[in-house]
Amino acid sequence: MKSITSVRFLDRSTAPHISTLIFLAGMSALAMNIFLPSLPGMAEYFDADYSVMQLSVALYLAINGVLQIFVGPLSDKFGRRPVLLWGTGLFCLATLGCILSTSEFMFLVFRMLQAVIAVAIVLSRAVVRDMFPPEKAASMMGYVTMGMSLVPMLGPALGGYLESLFSWKASFVLLLACGVTLFCLIWLDLGETAPKNGNSVGQQFREYPELLVSQRFWGYCMASALNAGAFFAYLGGGPFVGTEVFNLSPEKVGLYFAMPGIGYFIGNFISGRFSARIGVNPMILRGTMITSGGLLLSLLLSLCGFHHPVLFYGSMVFVGIGNGMTIPNATSGMLSVRPHLAGTASGLGGTMMIGGGAALSALAGVLLTPGSTEVPLVGLMTATSLASILFIRMVVRRERLVGI
Repeated sequence: MKSITSVRFLDRSTAPHISTLIFLAGMSALAMNIFLPSLPGMAEYFDADYSVMQLSVALYLAINGVLQIFVGPLSDKFGRRPVLLWGTGLFCLATLGCILSTSEFMFLVFRMLQAVIAVAIVLSRAVVRDMFPPEKAASMMGYVTMGMSLVPMLGPALGGYLESLFSWKASFVLLLACGVTLFCLIWLDLGETAPKNGNSVGQQFREYPELLVSQRFWGYCMASALNAGAFFAYLGGGPFVGTEVFNLSPEKVGLYFAMPGIGYFIGNFISGRFSARIGVNPMILRGTMITSGGLLLSLLLSLCGFHHPVLFYGSMVFVGIGNGMTIPNATSGMLSVRPHLAGTASGLGGTMMIGGGAALSALAGVLLTPGSTEVPLVGLMTATSLASILFIRMVVRRERLVGI
């Protein structure tokens, strides 16, 4: 399906409506961040160390990344729709397990199983690429993720208030309700967009080397993964900085956590508005430079002794803007390297981004110890963002030399 003119909402004989794609992309983000302000309270509830509960972020990201290796090829073979339905259904069961958990280890097991919602973010991108050519796909991904970016703005704040009013379980009850709603929406609205593929699942996996030998694919993946890595490190360390460094309440941590989401909304709007006109590579380069510039400023202020939550969280707006410009365009770039492997490319690229994010999230937890300031976290975020600039410049240089 290459045209949006045939789209009819709640008619699965046509391509999905953009609102369905936004809900798909947003569900992954909501599952990732709504409970973050509750981490200290969850540690108290389960009588566990904060570092143990912080693993609910790192382990979730790690499993999410591994699953994305399989989601792409399976969807290229069997179609986007059945994989989405199975993944969403399993997510609902795992969320129910989180609610009923009686120990931190039981919770962590079901939390890892929740990562199956990776199907939503991987296949929302693949569906867009099924429907549009590269430059238009980058713009559409920008608009989809612009709508989705409301989730990181509102999710943590909502999670903080839910914990204050009820308990940490309230966030997971909301996730369960959203998961059931998403399952129904996929069933009613999402028509199959993937072209028929005669390859076996084994053949789909054997086509991974075709992507892995491409320098352009690696360049796009690493630019996206490292720039997004700054945000994932923030997910791992931000709650600690808010509660332990600045002594903020869960509600205030949730409100401050909206800062990257505000920037992400702006960055996605810029992508949707200008990607088709300016081009994928220039947009990625500018996005990585905005992220790095904001973080360098934050690091400099912290090193000079200016410690305040407004300065720390305010600088995260630049991280959001940069990610909003980088991720949709880098995703479109990596999916356009081998268009017939769009689902596989989306899964592999997502694995690299989420897997790297899991490592950085865990590293942030290690660097932040009692008595720490925000400096170790900001330094880690700055280093990963600067590295992303090097990779997109590698792509630009290769295209200048070989013309592809």
